Amino acid sequence: MGCASSKRSKQLHGYEDPSVLAAETPFTVNEVESLEELYKKLSNSIIADGLIHKEEFHLALFKNRNQRNLFADRVFDLFDLKRNGVIEFGEFVRSLGIFHPNAPVAGKIAFAFKLYDLRQTGFIEHEELKEMVLALLHESELVLSEDIVEMIVDKTFSEADTKGDGKIDLEEWKAFVSKYPSLIKNMTLPYLKDISIAFPSFVVLPEIEDSDVSVSVNGD
Repeated sequence: MGCASSKRSKQLHGYEDPSVLAAETPFTVNEVESLEELYKKLSNSIIADGLIHKEEFHLALFKNRNQRNLFADRVFDLFDLKRNGVIEFGEFVRSLGIFHPNAPVAGKIAFAFKLYDLRQTGFIEHEELKEMVLALLHESELVLSEDIVEMIVDKTFSEADTKGDGKIDLEEWKAFVSKYPSLIKNMTLPYLKDISIAFPSFVVLPEIEDSDVSVSVNGD
């Protein structure tokens, strides 16, 4: 067993024993081993070095290594815990652990907050929300007029910014998510097979009914 682990550690950067990762995440040992196989595939899809580069991450998300998306870039940055420009195996498992059905909801809310906090100031600002909405619309291939986009952003921001100070802090975000839990619906992957097929979908689509505009994940 030790020999097998040693052999795998030479193939995977940031390799950690499945039992250790299972103890620190909601995954079982078998799930971690399944993720190991997925990691090997992704980390060698373009550059055969056992690390997931941003191009490989985009390839997994879009089937196109050259397609760029602000949201996908932000997710990559959050998976890259060491901030060294690549995702190692341990980072991969720990980050995906947030999407496990048994992962604490607080962790999912915090992760979603960081996605929108583009400038990492500890707050979500109006312009950041707008940038993210535009990126999500582009990813989902939805075309909306600039007026509608502004309406979505203004309505969402004004409702979430309960303190009225022009920014959304984590506490305000938690309250907003509790009111609209669909915002983190895609922060949970029901089955491990969903992870092996594709990365989580982070798309938050706008729902528009007449003049009333609100934000939901699925537009339902």
